[in-house]
Amino acid sequence: MILGILQARTSSSRLPNKVLKELLGEPMLARQIERLQQSKLLDKLLVATSDQSEDRAIAELCEKLNIPCFCGPLDDVLLRFYLAAQPYSPTHVVRLTGDCPLADPMVIDELIALHLSGKFDYSSNCGNPSYPDGLDAEIMSGSTLATLQEKAATQTEREHVTYYVRCHSEQFSIGELQRSPSLAHLRWTVDEPADFELVERIYQALYPANPTFTTDDILALLAQQPELTTLNTRHKRNEGLANSLAKENHI
Repeated sequence: MILGILQARTSSSRLPNKVLKELLGEPMLARQIERLQQSKLLDKLLVATSDQSEDRAIAELCEKLNIPCFCGPLDDVLLRFYLAAQPYSPTHVVRLTGDCPLADPMVIDELIALHLSGKFDYSSNCGNPSYPDGLDAEIMSGSTLATLQEKAATQTEREHVTYYVRCHSEQFSIGELQRSPSLAHLRWTVDEPADFELVERIYQALYPANPTFTTDDILALLAQQPELTTLNTRHKRNEGLANSLAKENHI
């Protein structure tokens, strides 16, 4: 079984409650789930949120959408992932994050296919990024997830789930999904108000006529309206990870 786990919380410091922010009449998280359900290779999708009271709204949304939801530790996200996966005994786990409402199911399926064909321990399209920030996806074997749960010790390794793989790459066989030409300069994730403005403009332009719009459709829109790409250029990729490392080193 290939299990997709979508991590989501409401306590974002930069854009609180962003996953529940209304996007064309539905919570942003619901829009992302709608896209992820188009994947042909994911056998099951569940949401992993925290057990804090402020995240109860996420669990209620999942119940409404008939999507399984696991509530676990807020900061030990790795433990949350590990516990969420246990009832399903998955052979592979796909890690997804709830700030990516433009997630592309075709890219996810390409990553899964690459991972399975190469029999890798871990694969991603974000180790050496060539896709837009916001199309990130990772997949690991069930045994790799168990290894991470056993060995990851630092606060950053526990919070950022697969950071241990990056720090100890020699311990794993790793697959990388690459795109040419690179689109790594594009920012399609939602961490700031300007990010949401861009995503909302994209949805307004594409979703009504084509709810299953693809990455190529977005690129065509940006080519027609290049001013959209300037809306959210102030922020760097993986700022959350950088902040975690800075905090850990300071401690």
